Amino acid sequence: MPVLSVKSDQEIQEDVLLELRWDSRIRQAEVGVEVDDGIVTLTGTVDSWAKKLAAKEAAHRVAGVRDVADDVRVKLPGSLERTDTEIARDVRSGLEWDAFVPDPDIRSTVSDGRVTLEGQVHTLRQKEDAARAIRGVRGVKEVNNWLTVEPVPADPGQLRKSIEQALERRAEREAEKINVTVRDGVVTLKGRVRTWPEKEAVLGVVSHAPGVREVSDQLFVRPWD
Repeated sequence: MPVLSVKSDQEIQEDVLLELRWDSRIRQAEVGVEVDDGIVTLTGTVDSWAKKLAAKEAAHRVAGVRDVADDVRVKLPGSLERTDTEIARDVRSGLEWDAFVPDPDIRSTVSDGRVTLEGQVHTLRQKEDAARAIRGVRGVKEVNNWLTVEPVPADPGQLRKSIEQALERRAEREAEKINVTVRDGVVTLKGRVRTWPEKEAVLGVVSHAPGVREVSDQLFVRPWD
């Protein structure tokens, strides 16, 4: 495997700023970027929860970024302020319109623009999809995803094997690079991936597996030496 050059913090900072400028969902001037040993800290103020998430995603797309500390705040201008009742209605509509979200099983509470999701879903993926379904609701300042995953009896060894096979089918890992362990529905992933998108792909594969209640993500991002 070819050796990849390691970027300096300044190069990473410049690339993150360029990625923020390229992403049309964000105004670059809204977000500040600092980098220390490959760890990116985002600061600033945006006018929606969706923009806050978009900035974090943009930073993670940059090669060389190991982790992101998201200190971006959401502050709505007066023209965008909405009542919690209005937000709650749109949250419910967002959950109902998403075909992958079991909306009857989900309760939402809105307080000062902060949404809390509670209830039980069938897979970890559904939990993630529920939060994704409401990320663009106008007026949302924060989402607390307290959904739990329905416990499904599963043989730990078989579950681990099925996850490893799924990862191998998608060429998202080399067998010796990621270690998968399962205990009481909690999947622990340890090892090294080359990029953040590769890490997200691995986590995405695991989230589909029935019986997975939680993922202990101990993967770290670093190009191969």
